[in-house]
Amino acid sequence: MEPSGQRSGRTGRPPRLSQEAILVAAQRILDTEGPERLSMRRLAREMSSTAMAIYHHVQDKDELLLLLLDAHARRYPRPVLPSDPRTRLLASAQVLHDLLADCPWIAEVLSFDDFVSESAPWIVENIVDAAVECGMALEDAVYAYRVIWHYTAGVLAIRAGRERVQARAERPEHREHALEILDSVDFPRLNAVGSRWAGLTARDDHRKGLEAVVAGLLEQKTGGGAGEPTAVAGAGTEAVQGCPCC
Repeated sequence: MEPSGQRSGRTGRPPRLSQEAILVAAQRILDTEGPERLSMRRLAREMSSTAMAIYHHVQDKDELLLLLLDAHARRYPRPVLPSDPRTRLLASAQVLHDLLADCPWIAEVLSFDDFVSESAPWIVENIVDAAVECGMALEDAVYAYRVIWHYTAGVLAIRAGRERVQARAERPEHREHALEILDSVDFPRLNAVGSRWAGLTARDDHRKGLEAVVAGLLEQKTGGGAGEPTAVAGAGTEAVQGCPCC
């Protein structure tokens, strides 16, 4: 017989709460219902518990998402990165994108101003180390990482936002029509793009943009302090090459 005062869960057993069980349940909600349905109350119902009990293990939804990201990062396979520092910098930045792109709910985590997963500092280490080996001072290598992070976070956040809008859209967007009817004298370029705007802006050009960002950082080779770029004569401007792990 069950001890009095214990509440039965779905299987007739008392609910067993742990941070691990909470993360499993939260991931299940994300996979089946989407990030917009994940809340502490919804999670409590999923676990036949109460939101107050969940808060004993997870501070809030922000921490929950960060813990889910950390668990995802632990499962993510570490690729063999190239030894050449320039291609390693690009490859590591690509891994950063690919790891986060696997999480359709990542936009909410991107509100934080850094990549804070405890299980993925190896990515940041490789980006910073490769930048140093490319000739940057350590402080400037951190600046390079932050530029790469901001570019990556922006791409992922905009992509996630576009997908949410498209999923909710009940009628075609009228933006393309608005571009077509712009005055061709005042807005000749936008008027010429017209209906092609949606297709052009929906392209997955992350890799192309990443190559441009990395090439620009290496050309810049910041000299004074982080964020104070000075051009360096003779800095490499050849196209950044890809690698098998990208």
